[in-house]
Amino acid sequence: MLTPNFRQLVHQEFMDLREAAAFFHVQPVTVKRWLLGSTPVNPLAEKLLNIKARGYLPLDPRWDGFCIHEQRATLLTPERREFSPKELANFVYWRDEYQQLVKLYGRIKDPNPAPPKPNLPPFRGGRRLELKPWVPTKFKKV
Repeated sequence: MLTPNFRQLVHQEFMDLREAAAFFHVQPVTVKRWLLGSTPVNPLAEKLLNIKARGYLPLDPRWDGFCIHEQRATLLTPERREFSPKELANFVYWRDEYQQLVKLYGRIKDPNPAPPKPNLPPFRGGRRLELKPWVPTKFKKV
């Protein structure tokens, strides 16, 4: 499987050199030298960029078309179906239920695709308790 070259992936994944430099933890001039070819590209930076471009999935033809949406933390299929981590964790049980239902009733002709379930981020904010007024210990009534 052929992977795109470094220059092409940098222009595809980043808006400018500063963003690319921040991703690689180098100075923008280093990225510029890599792109111009005056300095050889760090092999680990190249691997990291390949991983980012693929959506954090292995370089394997079976994963072609799949990617990870970073902001929503979901897996996107080639058909643009979206799966959240919670849905993927329950997938084993759904598959078993499906197999049993197919045994009992047969297959459903042209099922309607269901929209993805809302994937809430790990911390949404606004869940903290209201602060209580601070009272020095010498004034506290026990």
